[in-house]
This record gives sequence, C-alpha cells and structure tokens, in this order.
Amino acid sequence: MDHGGHGGHGMTTDLPPFTLSRGLEFTGDGFFLAGCVLALALYGWGVLRLRRRGDAWPVGRTVAFTLGVLTVALVMCTALNAYGMVLFSVHMVQHMVVSMLSPILLLLGAPVTLALRALPAAGRGRRGPRELLVAVLHSRWARVVTHAAFTIPLFIASLYGLYFTPLFDFLMESRAGHVAMMTHFLLVGLVFFWPIMGVDPGPHRPGYVMRMLELFAGMPFHAFFGIALMMASEPMVGTYADPPASLGVTAMDDQTWAGGIAWAFSEIPSVLVLIALVYQWYFSEQRQARSRDRAEDRNGDRELVAYNAYLASLQSRGR
Repeated sequence: MDHGGHGGHGMTTDLPPFTLSRGLEFTGDGFFLAGCVLALALYGWGVLRLRRRGDAWPVGRTVAFTLGVLTVALVMCTALNAYGMVLFSVHMVQHMVVSMLSPILLLLGAPVTLALRALPAAGRGRRGPRELLVAVLHSRWARVVTHAAFTIPLFIASLYGLYFTPLFDFLMESRAGHVAMMTHFLLVGLVFFWPIMGVDPGPHRPGYVMRMLELFAGMPFHAFFGIALMMASEPMVGTYADPPASLGVTAMDDQTWAGGIAWAFSEIPSVLVLIALVYQWYFSEQRQARSRDRAEDRNGDRELVAYNAYLASLQSRGR
C-alpha cells in the first residue's frame, strides 16, 4: 500500500479509507522495530543464561514480556503509524496501547528481576552492568520518579498538558517528534505502573491497598479526557482538524471516536492490573501463612524439647 507523502503537520496524505487490514500492514518503523528486536533478544539471552545455569524462569513471565513487545510493534511498526498521523482515533489507539497495555505486559515479564539474576557480578571493587543497575535502583533519582507524588501527576500531564496545548501540534510536525512522543508515552506508562505492579524490585513498594488507590487515582483522568473529546463542539487538536478527503471521515466524527477509545481504554488496564494485584496478594498471603506454619512448627519442637527436659529434671530430683 502506498502510504503517500507527508504534508503539513507531518501528516500522511492520500491514504485510502481506514480498514483494519490496511492498518495492520507491516511497514517496519526503524526506531521501534530495532527497539522491539533488541528487547526480545536481551530478554531471550537472560532466560537462556538462567536455563543453562540450571535455574528456572516462569514461562508466564516470558509470554507476558513477549506480548508486551509485540503490542508495541503492532501499533508502531504497521500502517497504523501512518494512519495515526492523520486520524485522531487511530493515534489514540496507538497512545493507549503503548502507554497503558504494553507497559503492564512488559512489567509482568519482570525484566529487571531477570537482568539482576542473569547479569554476572563484576567482582569486588569493580562495577559492571549488574552493579550499575543495582545502583540505579537504589538511587535518589529512582526514588523520586517512582513515587506516587511524581508518577500520578506525570501520567495526567501527559494527557492534558500535551493534547490541549500547542506542544502536540509541534511534535506532530516531524517524524522525530512523533517518535519522541510515543517513546515518552511508553516510558510514562512504565514508570506509572512499575510501583503498582510490584513484580520487579524498586525503591517504593506500597501495600496492596495503596497500590490499588494509586491505580484508581490515575485512571479516571483518562475517562474525563475521553469524555471531553466526545462532548467538544469543535476540533480540539489542530493536527486532526482537517483530515484528508481520501479518508472519507469528518474531523468531529474522528474526534468522537478518539474520545470513546480513550474513555474505554481507561477500564482495560484497571481490570488487568486488579487481576494481577489480587493474584499477587493471594499468593503473598499463602507464602506468609506457610512461613508462619514453619515457624510455629519449629517453635513447637523447641517447646516440646524444653518441656521434656523439664520433666527429666523433675524426675532426677525425685530420685
């Protein structure tokens, strides 16, 4: 399919009307394709290194991480990328996937834990990749960027501070700006969900109830954003104010679809994360119960030995 040339605001012109089959044609954006291949290669190397050593790595984590990478490739290495330059609705699908679905799947893959287990120690007095990773995890910078007081405002500002200011139109004027914006969405999603998911080690590990509160503190703003787009009486983003005639869609219909997608997508990650948190909470309670049982067994044995010794001492005195 000919994806046309790029005109004003970085738009792709002369695209045929959008269909799912046209949108999913592979185009291979170089930046994201290279990133996806590199991420899968590094993760695969880590898993193989553990297996060669005789250590296990959960298959579910590998599947989750792979799906996370594939969702990024699905929206950034296909013709969705071209349609996303001229259709607000398609762009919103890209945004929601890379900021809310891909990060959850990637984090469920526990890449930081895998790296800490797979990377070799550099030795005493030396600093290798593993030591640098540990230093970053324990740094003041990591404590700041993973704290709810930072992640929640950042998550919200990435919506309202971008789409409702001239910054969005500026970024959409060039391919580099578009790539930077999508990379930003992905990183913001990872930073927001990292402390909430709690799979990988990190500076902040709030309790399960607090994690749920952090999740619900951010999600409603996506819903409000979507509703604002759907209820608007005029185009709210200059880039999408005049879609090419070849697409056969009006700016307002396109914006209404974009708002509906943003609103609906605010529920999907909430459900996924809640399922993951309840699952983690249940197994955490199970582990703690088993640990308490083992401790009680050990204490019970000591009490029995002490009681037998007490009885023996009484018996010896009776003699």
